[in-house]
Amino acid sequence: MHNTLRQQLLEQIIAIIERARPLLEAIRRKDRDLASQLGRALNSIGLNVAEGFGSQAGNARLRFQSAHGSLYEAQAALRLAAAWGHIEARNCARVVRALDALGARLYGLSRR
Repeated sequence: MHNTLRQQLLEQIIAIIERARPLLEAIRRKDRDLASQLGRALNSIGLNVAEGFGSQAGNARLRFQSAHGSLYEAQAALRLAAAWGHIEARNCARVVRALDALGARLYGLSRR
């Protein structure tokens, strides 16, 4: 069960990063700091999820909660970039929705 769930989540995170990459590159041309923070947040989601699956119950919940926090950070960075006009809001919305779907799964994991 954990292997399948771990693999599904990792694939979902990778797909989100692939969708976000062109946006991150566009943001980088206008605001290097915001792009860097977005990249770190997206990486943190994947790395904390992976660490959570390799941890014991209490620590696993903390890692999944950290991933969820990084997810909110990534969503905020995308929305801020759109507000600043660095990227188009409709392109941002697709990635934000994908992050929402992932967030629902992370929420469940952090409550186990």
